[in-house]
Amino acid sequence: MPGLGTLINIVAILVGSAAGVLFGARLPDRTHRTVTDALGLVVLVIGGLNVAAVEDPGWKLAVGNSAPLLIVLGALLIGGVIGSLVGIESRVEVLGGWLQRRLAGETGDEARARFIEGFVAASLLFCIGPLAILGSLSDGLGHGIDQLALKSVLDGFAAMGFAAALGWGVSASAIPVGVWQGSWTLAAVLAGSLLPVALVAAITATGGVLLLGIGLRLLQVRQIAVADMLPALLIAPLLTLAVQAVV
Repeated sequence: MPGLGTLINIVAILVGSAAGVLFGARLPDRTHRTVTDALGLVVLVIGGLNVAAVEDPGWKLAVGNSAPLLIVLGALLIGGVIGSLVGIESRVEVLGGWLQRRLAGETGDEARARFIEGFVAASLLFCIGPLAILGSLSDGLGHGIDQLALKSVLDGFAAMGFAAALGWGVSASAIPVGVWQGSWTLAAVLAGSLLPVALVAAITATGGVLLLGIGLRLLQVRQIAVADMLPALLIAPLLTLAVQAVV
């Protein structure tokens, strides 16, 4: 059944979030900060591994040896301009605030900021990774839910860690995850073909850079507006196709 993998993913996030909140409530603030720092470091590692896709042989063969890095840069710049003009980051934060009032019922600026940070950080992390796209495509094409099943396990444990530090806002990330992955699954059902290797590498490498941004946010190095750069995930494969047509 198309969409089953995403449904399992949503359940994993909700269960992991609930477990994290119940466990995290017993931890002191210093431990919360340590958990968040650990998550930030792991996200940096995952982002770095994904960025390594700029060395993908299939991508280089399609666009040339030096083009992949320039495509990622171009996608981030163009995507960042589009996202900032549209105001994606601020809209996501507004959505997080609305969900906080409806779901959590917590009051006060600190509680609201904590909920929004958990919602934004978890939503970006769970949606940006290549498994979110590739797994959803595989699910929609009827090739199985193995990739999304793996992602569900990873997201469940990540949600547990995030929720222990940031609270119920993490559980609300199940909503954008369902919309994002469901859209890719539907696209696969309608399109009926897998993305070429070069396009997959473009999405993976660009997503890796965005994950690095999330890691820096979690470590409180800099509050990078990662959500404003989300259009880069669509711009990167389009630039790849454009360059491939010229080469």
